[in-house]
Amino acid sequence: MTEPRRNRDGSEPEHRPARITLLREIKVDSPIHRLWAGTKLLAVGALSVVLSYFPSWGSIGLIVALLLATALLAHIPRGAWPRPPKWFWIAVAISGGLASLAGHSPHLTVGGVLLGFGGLDAYCRFVMVGATLLLGAALVGWTTPLGEIAPAVRHLLAPLRLVRVPVDEGAVAVALCVRSLPLLVDEMRTLVAARRLRPALPRPGRTTMQRWLDEPVDLLVAALAVSMRRAGELAEAITARGGTGLIAARTRRPRWADAVALLVVGAACAGATMLPGS
Repeated sequence: MTEPRRNRDGSEPEHRPARITLLREIKVDSPIHRLWAGTKLLAVGALSVVLSYFPSWGSIGLIVALLLATALLAHIPRGAWPRPPKWFWIAVAISGGLASLAGHSPHLTVGGVLLGFGGLDAYCRFVMVGATLLLGAALVGWTTPLGEIAPAVRHLLAPLRLVRVPVDEGAVAVALCVRSLPLLVDEMRTLVAARRLRPALPRPGRTTMQRWLDEPVDLLVAALAVSMRRAGELAEAITARGGTGLIAARTRRPRWADAVALLVVGAACAGATMLPGS
């Protein structure tokens, strides 16, 4: 029998639970970190449009290779990559099995059941497109300070002022949403942990299904209460620091490196549209 793996000091390795971390910057010095936030937003937007209209395996492979090369250039450590729980992979496998029953050629009969691998192929491409877009969004979060998102959005949407679009207010709303999402995730984890530690209250006359439905209802009410409290604290902090005008203040401008990055992304998008099957 093989011995369990141990660390260099002889201790057993620590088990890392499945966890997905959102919008947490990895503070290292890399060419990707030094890019302007607007450049990254434009790149992710362009890749999203290309994958939406040309979701072939060649296009997906090319864009995934570009994103992995970007992650390597940005020095993203292995511990930062998300670790989905087991139920996620089980749900993906079950959904893929159901998609294979949807038909479309080529077909294969297994045990009297007609399986359509065309449906399975479309499902796999759909999953890969979603994973690729999530990877692009994760790279933006890993390499961009949250304080630079709102100024970049304000600069990119500046032409819309000609048609009287409230660009400043929209940039502030985007900034607050981006900054509040990690707080909301942490609060939900705290609420779930506190709920598990609390003993189950006896509720006579309630069926098992009703007790299962009571769980998300209680969590939802607690989440709303915590969100209202956090919103009030955030509003007071913004007022104390001079209002919302400072949130979207310009912090950095694009440079020559941003132009080179956009040219690389543009070449990748053009190549993805010309691959076979696109």
